[in-house]
Amino acid sequence: MSSLSTQSYKGSRDYFPEEKRLQNYIFNVWHKTVESFGYEEYGAPLLEPLDIYLAKSGQELAGEQTYAFEDRGGRMVAIRPEMTPSISRMVAAKRQELAMPARLYSIANFMRYERPQRGREREFWQLNADLFGVDGAAADAEIIDLSHASVMNFGAKQEMFTVRVNNRQLINRLMSQFLKLDIVGSTMMMKLLDRKNKIPAEEFKRQAIEIFGNQASEGLPKLAKMISMKSVDDLPSELMEDESVKQLREVMKLLSQKGITNAVFDVTLMRGLDYYTGMVFELFDNSPENNRALFGGGRYDGLVGLFGVEPIATVGVGMGATTMEQFLEVHGLLPKLASKTDVYIIPVSKESMAGADDLARKLRSEGVRAELDITGRKIDKQIKAALKKQIPFAVFVGEDEIASGAYTVRNLVESDEQKVGAERIVTIVKDRRYDGDEDALFEV
Repeated sequence: MSSLSTQSYKGSRDYFPEEKRLQNYIFNVWHKTVESFGYEEYGAPLLEPLDIYLAKSGQELAGEQTYAFEDRGGRMVAIRPEMTPSISRMVAAKRQELAMPARLYSIANFMRYERPQRGREREFWQLNADLFGVDGAAADAEIIDLSHASVMNFGAKQEMFTVRVNNRQLINRLMSQFLKLDIVGSTMMMKLLDRKNKIPAEEFKRQAIEIFGNQASEGLPKLAKMISMKSVDDLPSELMEDESVKQLREVMKLLSQKGITNAVFDVTLMRGLDYYTGMVFELFDNSPENNRALFGGGRYDGLVGLFGVEPIATVGVGMGATTMEQFLEVHGLLPKLASKTDVYIIPVSKESMAGADDLARKLRSEGVRAELDITGRKIDKQIKAALKKQIPFAVFVGEDEIASGAYTVRNLVESDEQKVGAERIVTIVKDRRYDGDEDALFEV
C-alpha cells in the first residue's frame, strides 16, 4: 500500500507557525486600518447557492472557476469564489434594519479553480471592505483611500505603487461612441483590454482585428489613440460633459485632497467582473520584480437589487493576502516575527515538575504566555527546543527555586541571566513585549 502524499492540495498552502505569524501580521494591520475608517466585521458561510454567482459574476468565474457540486438535498452549491455576492445577499436580507451608510468588512478564505501561479492560488485569503448606501465620488474616494492606507500602514511609500482609476460607464461610452462597437464587440474588447498586459502585443493586435472585423482599418487607429490617453483631459471632446467623466474628475480631485499623490487615470483598466457599474480601480506594484496588479475594486450598484429589494449604491474592494505578502517581500517590508510564546519553563528534575506547573499557571494568570516542558528530557535538549521555537526567555525550575521563590531566567536572545521572583518575570516579559516588538503592536 502506497503512503499518502504530504503535499497540500494543488494551489493551496500549508501555514506552519512561521507562515501563520506573517499572515496574522497582515490580517492585524488590515483589521486596524479598516476599523479606523469605521468599518465593522461580519462573517458569511463558506457555501452559497450557485445561482448567486451565475446571476452576475460572469461565466468565467461562475462557470469555469467555481468549485460547484450538488449537495445531498439536491441543491447546487458552490464554495465561495468571492465575497461580494454573499455580503450583497446579507445586506438585502437586513436592508430595513441596517443603519445606512453601512461600512462592512471581512477577512476570509475563498476557492477558485484556476491555474496556480505567482500571486494566484486556488485557495486564497482576502480582505473585503464595502460601503453601502452612498452614491457618488465621496464614497468612491473613501474606498480608494482605505485601500491606499491598507498598503501604507505596512510602512510602504507612495512611489512603491500606483493607484489606477477608471469608470465602467466611461468605458461603455468609449466602446460604443468612440470605437463604434456593438454590445457584443464592446464586451469582447473590454475582455481583451483586461488581458492586454498578459498577452504578446501581436496577439493583442490580432484579436483586436477580429473584434473590429470589416471596420479594423478605422478601429485600430482609434484603439491605439484610446490606449495612449494618459489623463482625463486626453479623452474625446464629445465625452467631456459625460456624467462618468465628471465623476472621474471629482474622484481624482478628492484623492489629491486626501494626500494620495500616486493615483492616475488608466483608460485601459477594465476590471473583469461583470457587476461593476461605475468607478473601478487597481493598486499596481511598481517594483520591476513584481510588476503586477496587487488588488482592486469598484462600484457595483446593482447587485443588492438581484435579491428582490431596491438596489443600494455600493462600492467595495477585495485585497489578497498573498499578493500583499509578495509586495512586502520585494520592497523589504517584511517584519521579523518570532514566536508569541513568552517563556519556556524548564523543570530541572522530575521532582520539580509540580512546582514548574504551578509557576506556569501563575504566569498565565498574569497574561504571560508560558510553555511548560513536560517531556522529562535532559536540560540541554529543553534549551535547544526553546531556541528552535524562538522563545525569548527560559525559566529554570528546581527544588531550590521552588523553595526560595526565585527562578533563574535566561534571556535566550541576549544570553544573560538573572534570578528573580514570579512577579518580576511578569514585568520583564511585558516590558519586552511592548518595547520594539512590532507584531505585538498590532495585536487585536
